[in-house]
Amino acid sequence: MGQSLVQTYVHLVFSTKHRKPLIIPPFEDELHNYLGGVCNELNCQSIIVGGYTDHVHILYKQSQRIALMKLVEEVKKRSSKWIKEKHPLLSNFYWQNGYAAFSVDPKNMDGLVSYIANQHEHHSKNGFQNELRSMLIEHFVEFDERYVWD
Repeated sequence: MGQSLVQTYVHLVFSTKHRKPLIIPPFEDELHNYLGGVCNELNCQSIIVGGYTDHVHILYKQSQRIALMKLVEEVKKRSSKWIKEKHPLLSNFYWQNGYAAFSVDPKNMDGLVSYIANQHEHHSKNGFQNELRSMLIEHFVEFDERYVWD
């Protein structure tokens, strides 16, 4: 094959350090836009970014030019710095060390987009830890509860 053809969609999830509720309405949308912008700058097309007070979901198309781990590192580093500069009251803002990433079947994108767009409604009934556990189980990801949270 003369060219490289890739179409990989990723659902990326990570939380604030210790799941502190630091993503508050005055800048939540701005943060989500910023996170999507960082993905786009790194040639990973952002489809939707959403979340709740203690975590984010990013659905994007993975570029063949950057490794997932490097994308996560850049997204977290740039956004953490941006938040601290933009909002001085959040000088103690940090993302958790880890992340969860799941491949997405393009046929299931509409449902996932809706799910990410409705995070506030979803989290009125279910906390982040239960949500993440469910996603890990659904995607057959083996995990040790002792090492998932920080």
